[in-house]
Formats: sequence, structure tokens, C-alpha cells
Amino acid sequence: MEKKLYTVTVFSENQVGLLNQITIIFTRRSINIETLSVSPSALPGIHKFTITCYTDKDMIVKVVKQIDKRIDVLKSYYNVDEELVHQEIALYKISSKKILARGIMEDLIRKHNMQVLELNEHYVVFQKTGHHAETQALFDELQTSTGVLQFIRSGRVAITKSKIERLSDMLAYMEEKQKQQSK
Repeated sequence: MEKKLYTVTVFSENQVGLLNQITIIFTRRSINIETLSVSPSALPGIHKFTITCYTDKDMIVKVVKQIDKRIDVLKSYYNVDEELVHQEIALYKISSKKILARGIMEDLIRKHNMQVLELNEHYVVFQKTGHHAETQALFDELQTSTGVLQFIRSGRVAITKSKIERLSDMLAYMEEKQKQQSK
């Protein structure tokens, strides 16, 4: 089977130790987590874990089923890039002296659609949002042209292309099912 990048989305209440339980599922299957981000979702009291990894379809199906078995997990899903709108953020610290001496700052800002977050006599901090390939391309260019003093990239943040959050559909279904059972 062909390995590809999958994005796993996990919805849960914010419980201590859940992240450890989820990462163990990947570790037991020898799957390396590429990126991980956790934040509150659009639904009050519910947090959203966004995890990316390279694996095959059979394995990602097994992983998501295992995650769903966790008592604190409401629901988990997996998606491929085509089903998502996704971004990441990267910060680059460059020597002010080097970038100003080369006279390339304005061209870089325009070419890569980035922002200057901090500028002083010692360094410049740039911010770039985009897909992994875009943030990596800027890093490679800066590293070659001026050198990079510091670099950090966030994990992927992603939402599905569907009209509403997928968890909303599941919660509405469960609510309707409870109503029917109580009649």
C-alpha cells in the first residue's frame, strides 16, 4: 500500500492525559507524528486535536478506530489534503545586517507574502503562513541567501471543506436517536 499524508482530527473534552493516550496509539503502530496542534473547537467545551502522519489507508483506519475507543474521545476522523483547508505558520529570525546589506528584504516580503513581526539592529523576524512546501521553500531560500538564526514552524491547523464541523453532524444524529428512543 502507498503511504501518504493523512490528517487525523480528534474531538474531545479537555482531559488531562488524553494526548498521551492518543500518541501511544501512533507509537505502538510505529507511525511517526509529523505535526500536532490542539485548540478549542467552534463547539463550546470541545477541543480539537489535529495530527498529521504518513501511513497507508488500512493503517490510518485502524488508528482512528483505536482513538475512537478512548473513553474521553467524542469522535475522530481522518482526511487527505484535498478534503481540507489547511495552513501552518512559520517564524524566521534573520540577521538584520545580512538582509539589509543584500537589499533583498522588500523583494522577499512581496515574493513570499510574509510579514515583519520584529525589526531591530540585530535581527528581523518574519512570519509566513502557508502550506508546508511554501514555508519550507522560504526557509531554503533564506538559509542559502542570508542564513537563518532561528526557525520554528507550527503544526497544521485544518478545517474540512464540508459546510459544518463533522462532529456537529454526529452530535445531532445522537440527539435525534435519543429522542426516538425516549418515545
